[in-house]
Amino acid sequence: MTLRLYDTATRSVRDFVPREAGKVGVYLCGLTLQAPPHIGHLRSGVNYDVLRRWLVASGFEVTFIRNLTDIDDKILVRAMEQGRPFWSIAYANELILAESYRALNVLQPTYEPRATGHIPEMQELIAKLIDTGHAYPATDGSGDVYFDVASWPAYGSLSGQSPDDMQSAGDAPERGKRDPRDFALWKGAKPDEPADAYWPSPWGRGRPGWHIECSAMCWRYLGAEFDIHGGGLDLTFPHHENEIAQSQAAGLPFARYWVHHGLLGIGGAKMGKSLGNALDLAYIESLGVRPVELRYYYASAHYRSLIDYSEDALRESAVAYRRIEGFVQRAAERVGAGELGVLPAGFAAAMDDDLNTSAGLAVLHDLLRDGNNALTSGDDVTVRTVLAAVRSMLDILGVDPLDPAWTGGGRAGDLRGVVDSLIALALEQRSQARSRKDWAAADAVRDQLKQAGVVVEDTPQGPRWTIGEQD
Repeated sequence: MTLRLYDTATRSVRDFVPREAGKVGVYLCGLTLQAPPHIGHLRSGVNYDVLRRWLVASGFEVTFIRNLTDIDDKILVRAMEQGRPFWSIAYANELILAESYRALNVLQPTYEPRATGHIPEMQELIAKLIDTGHAYPATDGSGDVYFDVASWPAYGSLSGQSPDDMQSAGDAPERGKRDPRDFALWKGAKPDEPADAYWPSPWGRGRPGWHIECSAMCWRYLGAEFDIHGGGLDLTFPHHENEIAQSQAAGLPFARYWVHHGLLGIGGAKMGKSLGNALDLAYIESLGVRPVELRYYYASAHYRSLIDYSEDALRESAVAYRRIEGFVQRAAERVGAGELGVLPAGFAAAMDDDLNTSAGLAVLHDLLRDGNNALTSGDDVTVRTVLAAVRSMLDILGVDPLDPAWTGGGRAGDLRGVVDSLIALALEQRSQARSRKDWAAADAVRDQLKQAGVVVEDTPQGPRWTIGEQD
């Protein structure tokens, strides 16, 4: 099958045909760094990591760009509230974001550009727009530059909105605008904002608007036209609508496919710091849910679906993953880890069908039953075959229990190594107690481990431990 993706611009599932055979350029709108990431933000990273892994598995050479917005109105507000340089706030949150992505086994992007590193490209695009009559400097002395929405008849095509029904852009005072719907490309320096948050420009000292940065970075790293532009559904308007307008008005064909993921909410509301309902990775881990289990929770739902977070649903997903993990560990003990196998046709077909991970996992669970039956009957040939296939599917989703990201290396691997050592010590004490027939002491070690969330199972190969409940 050919990979098919839902394209927001055409409101249809389309065959994916890259601009250049064998190569794919992907741009993902990353975070605005005014605060640490919450688990809604992290869903985006995992969703597009799965897309990237599937593109690579399908034989494509992928250039993956994920930007960081490190200059923005929200960041400047935080800087003034906290009395800190804006860049120190952005960088501190960038480090937290990077650590969270590592914990979730999200592959590093090919490049991860910061907005502040691309001011010249932004200014070049703005100059093009002014020269072609699609932008204008404000005449009120503010130093602002605006995109002229009325000059671009296709404005609103991505989101399906009519410009006649749109309200003010709301990103700058209307006094300098020809039309309230016009949006800021460049924002002139203001006396009540940090003095170091500005750059020289032909229109006066100032800083970029939010939308122009992504157009500039797409252009810089992927060229005038590229394959896939991704981001959350909430970015469709106005951010992505404005990106298309300013890019194409500047002569850039821009993105061929627009792929948007559904949001993660809580209690029917959008998750966000301003609403006081944002949960971070540390909170999830405090529940006894591991990063690999959170990643599985994300991957279990279709990327375009809305996830309404609940602790019960997360725990159920974690238990489901532990069943898969249990099979992989038992099978690897029996026949060895082996190599990744050929992907089952049903799983590949599901992934080609707009990354239908939930259908792909149904294929995996069907195969898992065969693998567990083979373990019970001692059919090592089937165990080996199923293990290779199951691991290959889990690898696409980034949750293979035997991946070094989870077993040794990176944040998750380092933690697992510490836990391995501590539990090995406890099991050695239990073994010694059993050898001297001190059953009470042996049972006490087992019970203490169980209270800590570690389940010990005695097997012909010796004791085996897993985290969480087992069937």
